[in-house]
Order: sequence, then C-alpha cells, then structure tokens
Amino acid sequence: MTAPANAREALALVTDDFTELPAAEGPYEGDGPLGWPGHGRARAEAAARSGASESVVCGTGTVGGTRTVLVSFEFGFLGGSIGEAAGARVTAAHAHARAHRLPVTVLLATGGSRMQEGMRALVQLQRLAGESALTRAAGLPQLAVLRDPTTGGGWATLGAGSDVVLALPGAQVGFAGARVRPRDADPAAYTAESQFAHGHVDAVVPPGELRAVLGRWLALLTRPAEGPVPPPYALGDTEPAATGREAVARARRPERPRADRYLAEVFTERAELSGDRAGGTDPGVRCGFGRLPDGRTAAYAAQCGTATRPAGFRTAARLVRLAGRLGIPVLTLIDTPGAANDAEAERAGAGPAIAELFGAVAEARVPVTALLIGEGGSGGALALAAPGHTWATPDAYFSVIAPELATAVLKRPPEEVDVTADRLRLRPDDLVELGVVRGVVGAPPAGPPGGAR
Repeated sequence: MTAPANAREALALVTDDFTELPAAEGPYEGDGPLGWPGHGRARAEAAARSGASESVVCGTGTVGGTRTVLVSFEFGFLGGSIGEAAGARVTAAHAHARAHRLPVTVLLATGGSRMQEGMRALVQLQRLAGESALTRAAGLPQLAVLRDPTTGGGWATLGAGSDVVLALPGAQVGFAGARVRPRDADPAAYTAESQFAHGHVDAVVPPGELRAVLGRWLALLTRPAEGPVPPPYALGDTEPAATGREAVARARRPERPRADRYLAEVFTERAELSGDRAGGTDPGVRCGFGRLPDGRTAAYAAQCGTATRPAGFRTAARLVRLAGRLGIPVLTLIDTPGAANDAEAERAGAGPAIAELFGAVAEARVPVTALLIGEGGSGGALALAAPGHTWATPDAYFSVIAPELATAVLKRPPEEVDVTADRLRLRPDDLVELGVVRGVVGAPPAGPPGGAR
C-alpha cells in the first residue's frame, strides 16, 4: 500500500466512516489580511486543483473501534499551509473533541505557516498550541501521523506536540523546510527515520499497517484500568537468598528473567513509546501502554538490566506524566546496575534526567506500582521505585551502592566484598525489614497476575 496522496486518501487509510465537521470560518475575502497580490486567485486555483476548500479537513471517524476527531491536511492546497481559516477549523475540531470526550488524531502534511497571510498566519501556531493545551488539560489523548512532508510550524505544534507521534516511511520531517535549510545540510537528518532514531518519533509505520497501529494506540489510551496494577508474580527463583553476596549473584545471572518476560506475562497487547523528545533514546528502558487481561490499560516503564542513560530516565518521566494526564495507572520494573556514568552521560544531563524522573513519580496523579526484578543499583534504580508501593522478586537486590564499589570507597581489600554485601543489607527480605519494599512476590498460582507475599 502506498502513502496517501491527499487528505481524503489519508482519512481512507485509517477509517471507513469519516463524517466531516462544518467549516468554522467565514468566507475568504479578496487577497487576504495582507492584501497579497494574487492570493485570492491562488486559493481558488488550489481549491479547483485539490478539491478542498482549505488546507485541512476536519471531522470524526472510527479507527479500530475507537471514535476520534480527525484532522487531515491537504498538501495540494497551498502546500498544506496553516493560515487563519485552517487555524479556525483546527480550533473547532479540538472544541468538538473536548465537548464529546474524544481523542484527537492529526494526519499531517504541511509546509508550515502561510506566508501570504504574514504574522496573522504565524500566530495561528499559538492558537493551535493553546487548543492542544486545553485538550491536554481535559485528559484527552492527542496523536499525530506524519506524512510527507511535515515541516515548519505544523511539525512544531500539532506534530511534535502530540502525545504519540507516528510517521510514514520516508516522510520528510523537520522544522526547516527543503527551501530554507543550509545548502550543506544532510538531507538524511530531515526524515522520519532520523527523527525516530533521535527520540522525536515513536514509530515509523508502513501505510498498510497504519490503521491497525493507530487503532491499537487509540484503544489503549482511552480505556484506563481502575486502581493500582498488582505487582507481578516472580518468574525466577522463589527461595530467599541466604547472604548478600548470593542475592547479588542471583540478580546478575544471565538467565534470570528480564523485563520482556514480565511484560509478556502481565500484558496481552502492548504499544511502545520511543525517545525522550530531547534527542535521545535508550534501548535499555522500555516504556509504553499495555492491555491487561480484563481489557483495561496500564502504562509501564521497565529497565532491561543495563546501565540507564539520561534518555531512558527522560522517556520514563514522559511516560509517567502522560499516564497521569490520561488517568492510567503505571507499573515500573526496576533492573539496572545503576545510572550510566560515562562522560557522554554526564554531558547529556544524567543528574537532571534522574531528577526529572524522581519528580514525575513523586507528582504522579495515578497509582504507581514498582517491582524490583533484578539489580537495584543506587539512585538510577530508585528513580523508578514508587514510595510505599514497591515490591521485590526473590532474585533481586537493592543497594545504596554495589558491594564492590562500596568496598573500594571504604578502602577495604577486595576479599571483603562478601562481608560488605551482608552489611549493606540488600537482600529482598532485608529490604522488607528495613521498610524499603512492601513485600517479596512469590511464584504464580493459576490465575491473573499479581501476588506479593
């Protein structure tokens, strides 16, 4: 299936029952607010050529079983540019979404603001950002699909400002359009694939898969679970560790169950966010939304056993804040030897990123459940823990610092590592006695997930 060539084809790609909303603007007069010579004629020619009366078509449709407001851009109408009339239509679409409690889905293809309307066009970006903020405050999800091209203010508001950003393969995506970039600019940087690699797009989706992927996202973001997520059962060892050193050794075993196994056990279906929206991704942190066995949705942020990078902390913070706005409870899985401490991690803001996640969890407006499933290395692990709502599996440990590092810091000989591990009281049962975790989860009986002892 090929990429859609116009607004109507984009709508047909995702829905079979689109109903257009009435136009929100009055008749367009003359050559517009600037009196730009020939602009009225250019509009009329664009309308005749594209079959559209403006650069956006707005309405409602069902995507994968979920009703949503749809805003589809018509690039054939003056390059999908945003002017006053387009701003009025998108504003009305957001108002309709809030009035009817519907998510908003934007199918973007735009060159940016309409220069023939000057600053009257540019200020529409503030108008659109304001509408998006109102919809966000109403607890309604916003999704964007980036078509070719998506540049300028449309990308910087309706695109990048959405909660979930999908893109079609090969789409040109960037704030700078092709005609205003530096002559020596690398064209590969202005693609959907590049934006995905650098954490600004959640997924690049082929046209033939878009309806299913978009429908999955809409369903997950509009059906929140009620109450906290029960802590998952232990999938590895169930006997308590006899010593601190044994607890550390168990957590570091390569064959120990990792986040993917736990996520597969908890959720029947998942959709993942990607990237921190600040230029980074961390494959060692999985964040997204999943369907529980009862059909409701919970969010998750899971460390995968590697040192967590700043982008991983920021992506997790993004996940927690989005879940909070949508009323979706969160499950975190803790498993890291600690925060990445190389020079690049420091330059990328390891400290501020960890602080951001601590703050997001502390301010969460929804229940957060945390399960320690492996290594709990210092503050890089604690940032994903939920105060008062953290559990541990028997094959895990949590420590203020790794026992080897503690031994070195205390200037003890290496042979005292085992003694240091015991003194740190890092075993799951120690953590319960210390009041750091609520309990140690056991093996799963027959039945749904969840099972702290």
